[in-house]
Amino acid sequence: MQPSERPLAKIPLVDLRGHTPLELLFLFRRPANILLDGALALVGHGPGRVLALATDHFSKRWLKKASNPYLEEIDLIANAIHRPGVYALNTCLEWGCTSGAWTSPSGPFLRRVLDWPFPRLGEFPVVAQYHGRLGNYFNVTWPGFAGVLQAMAPGRFAASINQAPRRKHAGGFLGAWVAGRFKTNTRLALPPVHLLRRAFETARDYASARTMLSMTPLAVPAIFTLTGIHPSEACVIERTEDAYAVRELADGRVCAANAFTSQLNDSELGWKARPIDSFGRLAQAMGIPGDTEDMSWFTAPIANVNSRLVMVANAATGALKVLGTAGRKPVTELFELAA
Repeated sequence: MQPSERPLAKIPLVDLRGHTPLELLFLFRRPANILLDGALALVGHGPGRVLALATDHFSKRWLKKASNPYLEEIDLIANAIHRPGVYALNTCLEWGCTSGAWTSPSGPFLRRVLDWPFPRLGEFPVVAQYHGRLGNYFNVTWPGFAGVLQAMAPGRFAASINQAPRRKHAGGFLGAWVAGRFKTNTRLALPPVHLLRRAFETARDYASARTMLSMTPLAVPAIFTLTGIHPSEACVIERTEDAYAVRELADGRVCAANAFTSQLNDSELGWKARPIDSFGRLAQAMGIPGDTEDMSWFTAPIANVNSRLVMVANAATGALKVLGTAGRKPVTELFELAA
C-alpha cells in the first residue's frame, strides 16, 4: 500500500437494542457531518446549502402532512446535527442498486450492491443491531439515517431496496422529475425506506414481510428484494405507489437492478431504466453462481464508479458480510457476522 493511501476502515457493529438511530448519530457525529459535507459538495457548498434548505423545508412539510411515524425521530436527528439536509436525505430514493436472491444448501441468501455518487459514503457504514417487536435485526446503515435500505433479521428474512425506473413523460427527464414531485406531494403514504423499516420491526416472517411490502401503499415506486429462511422463500417485488408485481425464483435465482421487468413495465406510458447500465448489471447478476461465497462476483458493470456498499446476507443462518467501497475499490475491511 502506498503511504498516501488511507488504511482500510473497520465497519463497526453497534448494539442499539432498546435505542433509536438518534443514539447512532451521537456515537458517530463526525462521520455524519462528513457525509453531509460530501452531499453538499456535489453541487458546491453554497448552492448545496441553498438546495438543502429548500428541499428540507418541503420534505419536513410533507412528512408532517403524512403523519409520518418516524418524523419525531428525524426531527431529533436534524436538531442534533443542526444543519440542513437531514429531512431531504431521509426521504429521498435517488440511488441505483443491484440486488438478487439465490438458493443454497444453507438457505436463500441476498446479494446487494448500493450505488450512490456521495463521496466517502463507502467509508462510514455501520451495522446497527436493533430490537423490533418480533426479534432482532441488523441494519446496514449510516449515522443520521432513520430508514432501512438493507438489513437482515436472523430466523426471519433479509431485504433491500432498489430505486425504481422513472416514468416516461412527454416532457423528458425534467418533465418526469417535476411530475413525480407533484405526485408524491399529493400522497400520504410511507416512503419505501420507512416501509422496509416497519417490516423489520413488525413482520413475523417472510410471508408477512412479502405481504406488507407488496400491499402497503407507497409514496414513490420502488423495488424490493426479499429472502426468507426456506428454499422457496425469495422474490423481487416491483412496486408503483399502489400496484405490485412479484417475480419468483427461476433456476435458483431472481435479480433486480433499476428497471421493471414484469408487466408493470408496460403500465402507464412506460418506464425508463436508471443508470448506470441497469440491464447490463441485471444480466451479470443473473449469471452469478449461487455457490460463490466470496466477493469475486463484484466486478463491472455491477461494480461501477458509484458503488459504495456490498452486502451478502443469509437470514436462515444469520450470516452477514458487508464491504464499503469507493467505486470498485474497497475502502473498508470486510465485515463478517458469523453464522
